[in-house]
Formats: sequence, C-alpha cells, structure tokens
Amino acid sequence: MNAASMLKLMSAKNQFSQNHPKFEAFLKSVFSRRIEEGTVIEVTVTRPGEQPVTANLKVQQSDLELLEELKGLMK
Repeated sequence: MNAASMLKLMSAKNQFSQNHPKFEAFLKSVFSRRIEEGTVIEVTVTRPGEQPVTANLKVQQSDLELLEELKGLMK
C-alpha cells in the first residue's frame, strides 16, 4: 500500500473513531481477545422506517485462516 493511500485510510479511520467512539471501544473490547472457532458473530441493521434485519455466523477454522491472511496483507 502506498503512503498516500495509507494516509487517506488513517484519516478515514480517525474520522470514523470520532463519529462513533462507543463502537470503537466495543471493537477494541471484542478484539482484545482472540476470536476462536465456535464464536457467534451477529449483526443487525435497522434502516429508518424499516424492520431490523439480523444475520449471524458461527466462526469456523477457515474463517480464522482467512482473517490471518488478511492481517498479513495489512503489514
């Protein structure tokens, strides 16, 4: 990743953190420990005037391997 792209990404991350400090704290708490196989991750999206939509997944070993590969790309 080139320096300009990295700076742009960091700026966007900082803006997101300012806009959503509780969410950032939540993510830090969740990822302070290793996510292990069998962990259930659930996401709910509620749009204005609509019913919530929820999905979940149970983390599998292949998911953990994918995350490790993605982390390697970020270095």
